[in-house]
Order: sequence, then C-alpha cells, then structure tokens
Amino acid sequence: MSGAAPARIEVFGFDVAEISQIRRIRAMIGLGHEVHSFTMRRANMNADFVPDWPNTHLYETQNEALGKRAAVVAGSVLRMAGHRARLRAADVIVARNLDMLAIAAAAKRIAGSRAPLVYECLDIHGALTGQGAKSRLMRAAERRLLAGVAMLVVSSPGFIRHYFDPMQGYRGPHALWENKLAAGAALPARPVTRPAGDGPLRLGWVGTIRCQPSLDLLMALADRMGEAVQIQIHGIVHHHALQGFDAAVAARANVTYAGPYAYPDDLARLYGGCDLVWAQDLWQRGQNSDWLLPNRIYEASWAGCPSLAVAGTETGRRVTEDGLGWVIDTPDPGLLQTLLESLPRGDIRARGQALLDRPDTDFVQSPADIAAVIDRVRAPQTEAA
Repeated sequence: MSGAAPARIEVFGFDVAEISQIRRIRAMIGLGHEVHSFTMRRANMNADFVPDWPNTHLYETQNEALGKRAAVVAGSVLRMAGHRARLRAADVIVARNLDMLAIAAAAKRIAGSRAPLVYECLDIHGALTGQGAKSRLMRAAERRLLAGVAMLVVSSPGFIRHYFDPMQGYRGPHALWENKLAAGAALPARPVTRPAGDGPLRLGWVGTIRCQPSLDLLMALADRMGEAVQIQIHGIVHHHALQGFDAAVAARANVTYAGPYAYPDDLARLYGGCDLVWAQDLWQRGQNSDWLLPNRIYEASWAGCPSLAVAGTETGRRVTEDGLGWVIDTPDPGLLQTLLESLPRGDIRARGQALLDRPDTDFVQSPADIAAVIDRVRAPQTEAA
C-alpha cells in the first residue's frame, strides 16, 4: 500500500452480498485499512454469503422498489444515531450508490464526523434522468449531496461525460475505478493459450442476468442459427426483471443455463468454455446502459474470450478501441447472426490469444487506483493535523 498510515474506513453499501461490494471491501482490507460496513441486503443475490469483515446490517431491501427504499433510507438514518462514536473515529466514509450516500451524509452530520465522504456511483438510475417532477427532485437532492463529497468515483468515464457534467453540473474532483477484476484478489490461474474451437459456436452470457432485451436478442439468435450456435448462460438471474426466462431456455435445445458460479474461482473455466461473450447491457438504452462499462469485458478479456457489443455505446467504444472483440451497429439478431457467420474460427481464436498475451494489469484493478483515492481525500485531514 501507500506510505500513508492505515485508515479507518466506513463503507455504506446497498447489498453486503453483491460481488462488486465484496471485492471493493476486500481490496481496501488488502491495502491494510481497517474496514467496517453498514449494509443492506437484497434476498435475490448470494443469499448465503456471510461477510468476513465487521458489518452492521441495516435492512432488507428490494430491487426497483423506490418507495420502499425511501422508507428504508429514512429508517437507516434513524438507526445511525447509535453509531456516532464509530463515525467520529472514521478517517474516510465511502457510500456506494445514491441511497447509501443519503444515509452516509445524514449519519456524518448526526455524528459530527469530519471524515471525508467518497461517493462511488455504480449506475445512473433511470429515475434520475427523466424530465418529470420526481426526476427533477431526485437530481436536486443528488446535487445537494454532491456538494458535500470529497470525491466522486465512477466506473465509466461515460457517467461523467453524459450525466454528472452536463446534467448535474458537477465540477468537483472525480476518479475512475473501472469494473475490472478485484485488486488483490486471489485469482485462479490465468489461461496461457486459447484452444481451437470446433462444433457449434459457443456464445456466453455471464454475470448478473437481468437484461430483457439481451435475453430476447439471444433467444432470437438461437432460433435463427439453430445447431450452429450454443448459447451458454451463467450467473444469478433477476427473475423480477426477466419475463419467462425459464420457459425461454427450456424451449431451446441450443440454450443452456448453468446457474450461479463462484467468483473469481470459476472465471477461467466459464470464459474458457465460450468462444465469444455477449457483453452489452441493453436494459436502459439511451441512458445508463449506453454509458456504463460492464465487468464482463474485463473478466472475458482476462480469460482470453472476445466480447460482442453494440456500436455507439461506451462498451462498444471500449471493445473497438481496445481490440477486445467485435461490435454490431444495432442490437438486431440478424446483424448479430451475420457477424458471427462472417467470423472465421481462426480469427476468433487469434483475437482471444491476443488478449491472453496482454498483461494482467490491463484487466485487473491496480491496488494503487484505490490507494490513490483514499490517500487523496485524507490529505487535507493529514495536513490539518
């Protein structure tokens, strides 16, 4: 870690069992920091997970239930009155998403804490980008909260370029923590060579499975290509967001769902079993989905599996500019079929091998990225002391 003394970090997280939450906290611990978290839990994710760091559970919450989530935020703020000493002793407070920023900011004020507040924005919720009264009110609330943060951290430069700069007028300090593989994590052995593919083309969809347009696209592709393609789905399915997922998979012999997997232990095996991976999020087209950079492109590239994305999106630009795979102009099953049928197997394998030949650091987050933010926000405190 850096030369600075270990920090006492309080993390406010929306789901203690969410994979990116786990890897972020473990990365901070790996840097030598003392980390405690205040977290929600969402029952549809990693339900058996027990944190291996000190954690205070706040509430059970739900995806997309904005009204209920508002009540949970209010209840959490009330609960924080019992943790004032802990917050006063903190060196840094990190809030992961807007709900948790509201709780953390209120808790900091109640405690009289002087710890700098870091806002890690994971996604731009659709409710923030509309033109109605509710959206304007939410943006105003976020702007007020942004005025009190020491650092805004985003996972994609698209969030700054398309939202925080033009829509929120944010001009404060910001940093980039991409959704790369976890800094300091015990990763499985990285593949060295990419095997030659034969049989049907194996197209993977790996990770959090919640995008209805992607499901529709891949099912249409399966129907069009028949035995020429095998679609392999791995991960946690958000059934509240997907209509008829189980029935769609069961109806097609060339589509399989293998269930959840262990992160990061299974990454090499899963991506090694795919020729290509569908990496594009289509859930919120024109907004969040077009601006984000998903962890799939880093995981797949680390394992030597080329990605497929859509042009004109942040994901598509990264895939094209960084040589991570191929793009189609629009998310159309016909265009995707044409692309796949035009790609020689040798070209697919060569692109995957080129990814394997690149250094791990292209796809694995550097501990220095996290240390730089923690050290930077602590600097004014250190100077004052």
